[in-house]
Amino acid sequence: MTRLRVLLAEDHAIVREGLRALLEAQPDLEVVGEAADGREALDAAKELGPDVVVMDISMPVLNGARATEAIRRDCPGTRVIALTIHEDKGYLRQLIQAGASGYLLKRAASHDLIHALHAVAAGGTYLDPTLAGDVLVGFAGKPAGRGPGGEAELSEREAEVVRLIARGFSNKEIAAQLDLSSKTVETYKARSLEKLGLSSRSDLVGYAVQRGWLDV
Repeated sequence: MTRLRVLLAEDHAIVREGLRALLEAQPDLEVVGEAADGREALDAAKELGPDVVVMDISMPVLNGARATEAIRRDCPGTRVIALTIHEDKGYLRQLIQAGASGYLLKRAASHDLIHALHAVAAGGTYLDPTLAGDVLVGFAGKPAGRGPGGEAELSEREAEVVRLIARGFSNKEIAAQLDLSSKTVETYKARSLEKLGLSSRSDLVGYAVQRGWLDV
């Protein structure tokens, strides 16, 4: 059995110990390392190449958002799940912009974390159900270009790019998957944002959730 390799980035030792015990009780999960601050998380991700990093937002030295951005830049094969007490949409937006593929509250059930790990490792996105509703509410207040049938006028390729952006893939990764240049991917992204009347990556996640493209 191929085991999913996980790095735990959490500054509270007792929380890390609990997470390790939870994950290692699963036959298909393996905790390959731990980090007590954002800098350690980045260094460990580079050295160990985990499939997923479970990242606390409020980390010393290098905060969770900056560590996530650096990991996604330097370790493109590694996904990040933000695990936090913060329910504020500002934190969610910040982590999505940084490239996190998942956002889970610490009060969530243990099986939600396990499900999120598998969803993110498979290339999907996981948003805590409590927050997914907020994302949709925020998106619902934004105007969007509509075609005659009431659907946003995205081409097939634009929709494909939006799906991948919302799942946490960088322009470079999307370009490799779709055999395009990074500049072309950026052009599709810009066109999609314009057509939908949106302005940011987090808005695209809201659109993708609304369309049922993501696992929430």
